[in-house]
Amino acid sequence: MAEFVLTNATIATMAGGTPAYGLVEHGALAVEDDKIAWVGPAGELPAQFRQLEAEDMEERLITPALIDCHTHIVAGGNRAREFEMRLEGASYEEIARAGGGIISTVSATREASEERLLASALNRVDHLLAEGVSTIEIKSGYGLDVDTELRMLKTARLVAAERNVRVRASFLGAHAVPPEYKGQPDAYIDEVCIPALEAANEQGLVDAVDGFCEGIAFTPAQIERVFEKASALGLPVKLHAEQLSNLGGAELAARFNALSADHLEYLDETGVAAMKAAGCVAVMLPGAFYTLRETQKPPIDLFRKHGVGMAVATDCNPGSSPVTSLLLSMNMACTLFRMTPEEALAGATREAARALGLTNSGTIEPGKRSELAVWNVAHPAELSYRIGYNPLAKRIVGDLS
Repeated sequence: MAEFVLTNATIATMAGGTPAYGLVEHGALAVEDDKIAWVGPAGELPAQFRQLEAEDMEERLITPALIDCHTHIVAGGNRAREFEMRLEGASYEEIARAGGGIISTVSATREASEERLLASALNRVDHLLAEGVSTIEIKSGYGLDVDTELRMLKTARLVAAERNVRVRASFLGAHAVPPEYKGQPDAYIDEVCIPALEAANEQGLVDAVDGFCEGIAFTPAQIERVFEKASALGLPVKLHAEQLSNLGGAELAARFNALSADHLEYLDETGVAAMKAAGCVAVMLPGAFYTLRETQKPPIDLFRKHGVGMAVATDCNPGSSPVTSLLLSMNMACTLFRMTPEEALAGATREAARALGLTNSGTIEPGKRSELAVWNVAHPAELSYRIGYNPLAKRIVGDLS
């Protein structure tokens, strides 16, 4: 088990409250048994930690390791042609209804072997790890048949075996209606989605259950049936909601005490209040907003008013958010959604941990796991300020398997 002291650092604990960022100037932290044992001003380091091996951080910034709490990083193919189509004037919904969008990735994913899926996923994962990420959520949802959904989830588990990264796998069988069930969404839910969920749970491949509640996907009533099965299996839920319209998805998610509701551009105050009452995190996905050239922004001021925690994630996927930089997503959250740099960093650490149901990560506090990122910057606002620049000096994590 790792035991050491990091000293002469600026430490953004992200524990909340004041000062901003939970900032400790001229700080030190002690690690024992891969957990934070102490954090505070270096001059106050307790005697019992002074004999541990110490490393001078040379006034660098230390934050919790970053957490990407919403990705579709296991997928076949790409959708560069659809990118061109959008530039030519086609909308996301028009592309989807013409057989593109999610369905085109389904075809490529069904054709891909587990080995090919893993190799392409690891390429994207490595970009995130190079930016200080310790934890990645990976969704299924590009199989839409039992075998491919299971293959995606097995690949997500293999990512964690191949890299020192914590993976949380979310079953997203209710992502879209596959071509063979066109016009039969209820039959798809009954005959494919729920049986695939049961099989995934039996094989230990799923940590949470997700869905896409939207006019081009599934109704609240259809998602509710999936969530009822998730509840019966003892699995937490989360939901893609209010991205293109307001169908009341966030309120549905709140009724099931969802870990998070994600996207939320069209969410109203009633939905925000429901999320607050349920302790549901709002996951901001500015990469999709940017790529789709949307104009309806999520209700950031309402989240602040009601005290709803806001996470930030890449939404890494082949179509609507081909983003493999959480730092860029933080910048976009600030520039496009007007989140503050402190909110963006909290969104990629503390609130992202909450969105995945992780209680031992996301902040630098005694008892939390020692998952840390060391940066060549003087102040945490620089992490959201720069574009296309990676200031990571070191990623310090124990065994995350």
